[in-house]
Amino acid sequence: MMNFSKKLIIPVLGASLLMPTMANVHAEEMKPTAITPAADLRADLDYLLSEHFTLAVAAMTTAYEGSKDADEAFKALDQNAVDMEPAIASIYGEKGAAEFERIFREHNNYTDDFVKATKENDKAARAEVDKEVDQFVNEFATFLSTATEGKLPEAAAKEALRIHEDQVKETFEDYVEGDYEGAAKTYREGFQHMFDISKALSTSIVEQMPDKFEHTKADTPAADLRSTLNSLAAEHFALATMGMQKGFEGAEDYDYVGWSENTNTADFKAAIGSVYGDEGAAQFEQIWQGDHISAQAEFVSAKIKGDKEGEQAAKDKLHKFAQEFGTFLGSATAENLPTKAAQDAVKAHEDTVIKTFEQYAAGDYAGSYDTYREGYKLMFGVGQALGDAIVKQNRDKFAGTAMPTDMPKTGMGGASEQTANPLTIIWTALGSLAALLAVVVVRKRQLNK
Repeated sequence: MMNFSKKLIIPVLGASLLMPTMANVHAEEMKPTAITPAADLRADLDYLLSEHFTLAVAAMTTAYEGSKDADEAFKALDQNAVDMEPAIASIYGEKGAAEFERIFREHNNYTDDFVKATKENDKAARAEVDKEVDQFVNEFATFLSTATEGKLPEAAAKEALRIHEDQVKETFEDYVEGDYEGAAKTYREGFQHMFDISKALSTSIVEQMPDKFEHTKADTPAADLRSTLNSLAAEHFALATMGMQKGFEGAEDYDYVGWSENTNTADFKAAIGSVYGDEGAAQFEQIWQGDHISAQAEFVSAKIKGDKEGEQAAKDKLHKFAQEFGTFLGSATAENLPTKAAQDAVKAHEDTVIKTFEQYAAGDYAGSYDTYREGYKLMFGVGQALGDAIVKQNRDKFAGTAMPTDMPKTGMGGASEQTANPLTIIWTALGSLAALLAVVVVRKRQLNK
C-alpha cells in the first residue's frame, strides 16, 4: 500500500495537480504484465524443475548405456538440486532450504541405484529402490505441505510427485526395452508435468506470502503465457541438443527424438493452422524446419564426415535464421520486443546449441553439460521477453483472471484462481506472428526480385 504521510505537507493546489499523475501510475500498475514477483517465482521453478526432469532422464539412460558422458550427466543433475537451495532459502530461510536440499539430493541417488539394479536384473534391489522412492514421495510431500502451511495440500503434492516419479521410471524402462516411441511420448508428458508442479507450488507460496510477492499472482493469463513459452522453448532446446548428440552417435532412438522435435513443432503448426488455415501452417513449418531444425541436422552430418565447409554452411544458415526470425519477432510485436534484442536472443540460442554439441563431439563432456545448462536457462529469458512483449501488445486479452467455462481445467490444485487456457492464448498470439511473418517474407522476396 502507498504511504501518503510525507505528502500531507504538499499544498492543496500541488496535490490537486498530482492527482491525474497518481491515477495514471495506478492504472499503469494495474495493466497486465508477464513480469511480476509471482510470475518470476513460477518461472524460476519452471526452469529448475523441468531441467531436473531432462537431466534425470539423461543421467539414467547414459548410465545404463555406459556412455562416456554418464558421470557428467549425474553431476549436472546433482548441481541442479544444489541450485534450487538459494531459491528456497529466499522464501523459507536457510534451515528450510537445507532440508529441501537434503531430501531432493538423496532422491537423485535413487536414480543411480535404479539403473544399477536394472542393468544387473536385480529384482530385490529394484524393489528396495521402489520403497525408497515411496519414502521420498511421502517425505517431500509432507515437507511441501508443511512449508506452505497447507496451501499445497499434502495429498495433491503426493499425487504430483508420484506422477513425476512414475514418468521418469516409465521413460527409462521403455528406453531399456527398446520401446523408443513409448519413451519419447512419456518424456514429453513428464516434461510438461513439471510445469504443472511449478504452477501449483508457486501459486501456493504466493497465497501463503502475498506481501512478499507484492500481492501479485502466479496464475494470471500473462503468467500462464510466459510459462507456456518457457515450456515450448525449453523443450525445443532439450530435444535439439539431444537429437544432435544421438545423431552423432548413431543411436537407435535417434528417429524418435526427431519425432519429438516434430511434435514440438506441430504444437505451433496446429495453432497457426487453426487461425490461418493449412497454407499458413505449412509456410510456418517450412521456415522453422528448413532454416532451423534441418540446419542442425546438416551440421551433425557435416561433423561426422569431417566436412568443415559443410559445418560452416550449416552455421551460416542458423545465423541467417536468427536474423530473420528476430526481425519477424520485432515486427510482429510492434517492437515491444525490439528487433535487435530478438535477433541477439535467437543467435545466442543457436550458439549454445552448436557449442553444446561441439563440446560433446570433442569429448569435453563437462563443458558440454555446462553449456547445456547455460543454454537451457537462456530459453526462460526468451519466454520472459517474448511473453511480456505479447502481453503489452494485447493487454485486453490478458486482463482477465477467470478461466472461461469451456476451457479445460488442468494442474494439480492449490491455485487461488482458475485462469485462461495458456495454449489458446499463445496459439492466437503465434497465429498473429505467423501472419506478419508471411508479410515480411513476401515483401523481402519482392525486393529481391
